Amino acid sequence: MASPAFQGEQKPLLGREESLNRPAPSPFEGRKVACAAVLLVEILERAAFFGIVSNLVLYLNSSNFNWGGSQASRAALLFLGASYLLSPIGGWLADAYLGRYWTIAFSFLLYLLTACLLPAVASRDGQLWLCGEMPAYPIQPSCQKGGKTCKQQLPSQYCGPIMYSGLLLLALGVSSVKANLTAFGADQVTDRGRDATRRFFNWFYWSINIGAVFALLVVAFIQQNIDFLIGYAIPAACLALALLVFLLAAPVFVTKPAAGSQVSTMLHLALQSSCCGQTFQKLTTKIRTGSPQPAIEVTGPPLGTRHQPAGPTQDDVSNFQVMAKILPVLLTLIPYWMVYFQMQSTYYLQGLHLFIPNIFDNSHLNSSIFSAPVDRDYTVSGGTQYIPLKDRFIDPFLAKRKLLPSALKRMAIGMLFGLGSVIIAGVLETKRLEYVNNNQTISQQIGKDVYNAAPLSIWWQIPQYLLIGISEIFASIPGLEFAYSESPKSMQGAIMGLFFFISGVGSLLGSGLLTLLSLPDNGWMHCPEDFGNINKCRMDYYFFLLAGIQTVTCVLFVWISIRYECLRQNSCLQCTNREGN
Repeated sequence: MASPAFQGEQKPLLGREESLNRPAPSPFEGRKVACAAVLLVEILERAAFFGIVSNLVLYLNSSNFNWGGSQASRAALLFLGASYLLSPIGGWLADAYLGRYWTIAFSFLLYLLTACLLPAVASRDGQLWLCGEMPAYPIQPSCQKGGKTCKQQLPSQYCGPIMYSGLLLLALGVSSVKANLTAFGADQVTDRGRDATRRFFNWFYWSINIGAVFALLVVAFIQQNIDFLIGYAIPAACLALALLVFLLAAPVFVTKPAAGSQVSTMLHLALQSSCCGQTFQKLTTKIRTGSPQPAIEVTGPPLGTRHQPAGPTQDDVSNFQVMAKILPVLLTLIPYWMVYFQMQSTYYLQGLHLFIPNIFDNSHLNSSIFSAPVDRDYTVSGGTQYIPLKDRFIDPFLAKRKLLPSALKRMAIGMLFGLGSVIIAGVLETKRLEYVNNNQTISQQIGKDVYNAAPLSIWWQIPQYLLIGISEIFASIPGLEFAYSESPKSMQGAIMGLFFFISGVGSLLGSGLLTLLSLPDNGWMHCPEDFGNINKCRMDYYFFLLAGIQTVTCVLFVWISIRYECLRQNSCLQCTNREGN
């Protein structure tokens, strides 16, 4: 008969063997409803966002507003940039006062109210009430071929103040939801480990693509072929439904109260770390002490001493050091975002001037039945197909063999794919202009407007859209994971907002560069004699300039990421040595 001690040893061994045969419990166990609600809200919000932005260039460039091609592209880039650039405001509001849940709820309300502006101005009565009568623009004489200069100006933008004000408020709602919903969703599983967080971000991005597919296949088609009024009413309905789902799911959410904002503390430490801040601190200390000796000998006491009880704590200093390490990594993503946001602006404008085939022969429908955003369907549909495979099979396979790349390595790969996309776009634009310069153009109607397009099929844009979509999988998802996982818990909202803020900087810099190249004096994108089109512009030079900037930044990003990994490994070794001692 076995001894009690021996019997006691057998039970855990058997239990361990049975547990090995059992499938591992899901990290989302007990949180599936909360995660599903967040993902559904994200699907509806992204459907609304892409429904608004997908045809914004076409809408402003159409006969509804008669904005020039470069004017419409700049407005789209400014809206996209502001929707990211304003993210820290929402993050600060959540951290300091409302918490993430109520910040998201109020942001959705602002989002919904301002989204109603677009269907309002799409109707004739609403446009007259809000914007007044559209002025008749006289046809300007074209530049003489022998002339040295051509300084014609595009007409003023009809309904410009109303549209820009509405787009700015809309961007504020978008940015606040964006900054907080991502982190709020990760809060539902953050206590389940880093693997659960990584998997959540994968499915979060999948939800983004599902919403984008609906917007590009359904909403964009309705806007181009039926009516902009109906097409812009659908995003408003999606936002109303998203707000309703978010409010009804409140009992199952893991919510955290506002813990206070560290923005002022970080700014104070940043000022102290700068040479100007150190000089000012030494000067004020000298004045207070009244010492005639040099300021360097009478500096104030260090942070955290009893003479400065209100100064930053050691945790604040540690958080600032983390910020100082993360910030260079995020800043080098700016040129990538400059390239990425071309998908909603110049890539789209290029597609309007390529041949869009009509698959409905002998039909009263024109070529607009194949909407210009059709190429972007390949971008987002590729993501919807790849992410489930990545989450279920590819990542576990690589993780078991310790081959899963770090977030920084995946971000570098994504930047290379983005570089390939903009190079292909530049080559395609060069070829398109060859047809245009040889007077080999065709007239095609998209919606209510006619465009002079090159006889190159729009399918030639698929490679550049596909590469930019792959780049997003490798750069955006790991970027979110990096920003959330590497930041201190007390600063996750602020750093997530900073991540989106830097994305907006990239969009605005792209818009600023486009504006600079649209100046009358030898600007590559200045072509008022070809009002509403780009056939007299050199957009290929713009693409190649972006490619050059991205190439230099890729090298810089690799160097910074290697230094970051080395610093992180050294910190881990120091912590291990301290624990050993």
